Amino acid sequence: MSQLPPLRLTGALILQDGSLQPRSLSLAEGKIAEGVMPEVNLPGYLILPGIVDLHGDGFEHHMAPRPTAPFPMASGLASFDREAAAHGVTTAYLAQSWSWEGAHRAPAHAEAIMTALEEYQPRALTDLRIQIRAETHLVQETDRLIDAVQRFKVGYVVFNDHLEEGLQMWRTDEARFDHWARRLGKRPRDLADSIALARDSHDEVPRSLRRLADAFDRMGVHYGSHDDPDMETRETYRMIGARIAEFPLTPRVAAGAFAMQSPVIMGAPNVVRGQSQAGNVSAMELILAGHCDALVSDYHVPALSMAAWALVDRGVMEIARAWAMISTNPARILALADRGRLEPGLRADLVVVKAETRAIEATITAGRLSYLSGEAGQRFLAQPQIARMAAE
Repeated sequence: MSQLPPLRLTGALILQDGSLQPRSLSLAEGKIAEGVMPEVNLPGYLILPGIVDLHGDGFEHHMAPRPTAPFPMASGLASFDREAAAHGVTTAYLAQSWSWEGAHRAPAHAEAIMTALEEYQPRALTDLRIQIRAETHLVQETDRLIDAVQRFKVGYVVFNDHLEEGLQMWRTDEARFDHWARRLGKRPRDLADSIALARDSHDEVPRSLRRLADAFDRMGVHYGSHDDPDMETRETYRMIGARIAEFPLTPRVAAGAFAMQSPVIMGAPNVVRGQSQAGNVSAMELILAGHCDALVSDYHVPALSMAAWALVDRGVMEIARAWAMISTNPARILALADRGRLEPGLRADLVVVKAETRAIEATITAGRLSYLSGEAGQRFLAQPQIARMAAE
């Protein structure tokens, strides 16, 4: 959809300067602006910064609704794009694995996803980007990873090391291991061979990580680690420049990351459900301790706004701070200085929420309507220029 004509949103409470305030908000040429413009009156609504999601693998379900039933990548991206917009997301990082597991987590599949996204982006509703989750023991693909990050302009990489988990499953839980292999579309014997090859690469991992870190620094790529199990692991990653700590597994690791000034990212579904689906540390526990900087969708996009309201309802923080966990703070962590706040000159990325129901009824991304519904939709469409755009 084309950019909205110059507009002034009135009557709503606007989240600016750390609180909800009865102000107006003007939009022009894809940015938040100043001045008198045609009005859309929105009493009973909140206008909040667009959600910035730094890590989500929910897109995989759109690519393959069942593990062995893939659909065309373009249609999967379009489906996920619509879901993200409907839930207030204006910037989304698709967390794509780069792993020795192979199948949909193999380097070849990651490159195919990045190619498909590059082709889809001109018609995207949401600012869709790639985050690569790089398994550290895939050392034979180090050069290929550096090339892919440079070629596809990837701005965010996290290091994973799930080899020990895989080894333990292989040795002690045949049923789970076989299920894992089936989900990958592989024979258990082939998956076991992949694990063995990764294990044999152990001594080469430090050299590979240093090369990757040097390359990412040259390219200006943000990088961090995922699922740090202990402080030694977090310290090792921090020493090579992997600043961001995604999903630390214990309160001690999160506290240590905080002490190192490493931003800590946790999953919004963890907050909504009150626990980790994998049995790890509670995100709420880290938030109450002051050791969590931002929340991400992880595997469920709707959980982003739900988590912000859960923090409010449980008396943990007011909506301004809670919403910053999914907008302002993530933007700051990845130095996205043009979004995450509602200030003149920044991108017009915003969400229109009905105060009574907390339902998201409009999402605007870079001045374009990416989602519209409900009473707010009627009010936008009552503006003649917008109605003409919709008709076209």
